[in-house]
Amino acid sequence: MTTDDRIVEELEVLLRRVNRIVKKRGREILANYDITPPQFDALQVLINNGEITMGELCDRLYLACSTATDLIDRMERNGYIERQRDQNDRRVIRLKVTEAGHDIISEVMKTRKEYLATILEHLEEKDKEQMVHALSQLYSLMTKDVG
Repeated sequence: MTTDDRIVEELEVLLRRVNRIVKKRGREILANYDITPPQFDALQVLINNGEITMGELCDRLYLACSTATDLIDRMERNGYIERQRDQNDRRVIRLKVTEAGHDIISEVMKTRKEYLATILEHLEEKDKEQMVHALSQLYSLMTKDVG
């Protein structure tokens, strides 16, 4: 096995392990709030992309429209989103995050960041900066050709 092969293998394993822990801890954090993991994901997409249509949300979350409709119905009942008619085409419905939706995401993200901060406090500042730089580069390369 070459050095490059070994590094690729180690990185792949480490990224999967970190991802698994982030997901597990994220679900544990969400259990303390009135929001499910799919709702959290949908709100993140909506907040990051502005008012989008149901079809656009389905594409970004890789969900069937029937599944997304049920999800959006629950989120609307919980007061996290609103459906609004498009100003230019009344047939188009856009999804808008409400103040309650923004508030719950803000609370959840605060808790998630606090958790990560407690982990990162065991690293030196230069190591944290190198990690941010390396992960930013990796993300950039992985998303370069993605539309």
